[in-house]
Amino acid sequence: MRATCLEMVYQLAKNDERIVFIGSDLGVGTLNKFKNEMPDQFFMEGISEAHVIGMAAGMAMEGRIVYVNTIATFLTRRCYEQLAVDLCMHRANVRLLANGAGVAYAPLGPTHQATEDLAILRALPGMAVVAPADATEMERVMAATVEYPGPIYIRQGRGGDPVVTPPDQEFRIGQVYLLRPGKDVLFVTTGTMAKAALDAAELLAARGLHAGVVHVPTLKPLDVEALKALMAPVRAVLTVEEHSVIGGLGSAVAEILAEAAFLSPKGFARLGIPDVFADQYGSQATLLAHWDLTPEPMARRAATLAGL
Repeated sequence: MRATCLEMVYQLAKNDERIVFIGSDLGVGTLNKFKNEMPDQFFMEGISEAHVIGMAAGMAMEGRIVYVNTIATFLTRRCYEQLAVDLCMHRANVRLLANGAGVAYAPLGPTHQATEDLAILRALPGMAVVAPADATEMERVMAATVEYPGPIYIRQGRGGDPVVTPPDQEFRIGQVYLLRPGKDVLFVTTGTMAKAALDAAELLAARGLHAGVVHVPTLKPLDVEALKALMAPVRAVLTVEEHSVIGGLGSAVAEILAEAAFLSPKGFARLGIPDVFADQYGSQATLLAHWDLTPEPMARRAATLAGL
């Protein structure tokens, strides 16, 4: 996913001189062809994230469209004030390309695990928040960012994630996508958790339970009416995210449910990372299994909520 994202920045920049790339302490050789072919549109600024955001905002105010890339925790926690004041208050056309969504950098510990990024970015007025499911959707996302007004946070998976989105599916910032219809239970997912939800739906189908999966690549602006329509007919709704259960997709859907006034009550559960820093050491897969973010426990929870 990250390779696709950076390749798209390069391709977009070749066709639009307004586009600028700023990296913060990226690996040697990252986007060398971009640097060699378009040196006036390429900057590598080192470990100075607050400075990078200010620099990007200044360029955006001069008419540039700026793509900033570094590790998600450094791009969010470390320079949060600059994101609010320099980007959001000025509606600057800066695109934040965040490496290492969720616990993709699990072996590096909680300092590198982006488990609250969606929550804190979602809280900023004017900030769009996007989490693609796979590399093919990332390509469509990047194409949609050029003319979008204002700052965008783009959450990137580990890389090598299975492709689950249809190749002919169009992408629009603010739209949700039904990956699998279902009349009994609805999994609402974001980012790369769509695959786990689809697998859980298959397990439930074997038990005679029809589980749908809706992918929410844009957490903000959120398509509230579309989600309400998809949730209306089902008995239970489960949100699934590689993120804290506080403040992210689960909280956003809970807000919709609380205000929707559906005629019949619905079972609801937020499946995600509990309110802790990682208390286990291991791989991304190890931590996701530790927190029951795998198909089998997800299917069990859905069956229980649906009364089976």
